[in-house]
Amino acid sequence: MDKLLQDIRNCQLCAKSLQHKPRPVVQANPSAKILIIGQAPGARVQESGIPFDDASGNRLRDWMGIDKQTFYDSSQLAIMPMGFCYPGKGKSGDLPPRPECAPKWHQLLLTQMPNIQLTLFIGQYAQKYYLGDKHLSLTERVKNWQAYQTQYPIPYFVLPHPSPRNQIWLKKNPWFELEVVENLRTNITAILG
Repeated sequence: MDKLLQDIRNCQLCAKSLQHKPRPVVQANPSAKILIIGQAPGARVQESGIPFDDASGNRLRDWMGIDKQTFYDSSQLAIMPMGFCYPGKGKSGDLPPRPECAPKWHQLLLTQMPNIQLTLFIGQYAQKYYLGDKHLSLTERVKNWQAYQTQYPIPYFVLPHPSPRNQIWLKKNPWFELEVVENLRTNITAILG
């Protein structure tokens, strides 16, 4: 695992396509029990090199009901974005995750983490890549969250991105925090003890 993580952190696969120097961000450990598959680091994470080291991370930790110490304990929690580097700024926010990362690195990482008991798919990019329901919208997937608890080998939670930009979505869908977040916290507490 150490060699694989070093290879990922040294990756230059999409260097020519980025607006800045690559800085792949990943957190993984063979003993990790929970896996977060998100989109891509934001500008602040690009600077710090720490996954979810921003307002999105604060909200995600709140949804999960865990503190920073638990969140950054790689023996408990792994973080594997669809794109490992900040993709840059677009016209209406960050660009989509670079498409090279997931096919190159994800399966290699997954085979090194045999103890995953719960996976969180955050945002549409992770959900479309991993789930066989590409015709559904993110809202439809999140509304049907219970189906993802039983139809796969390990339970999944499908979540919207915790970005402050999603405040409108959260206000339109109050059931999310009342129903999904409560169940997410219960699952995480049961796994982490």
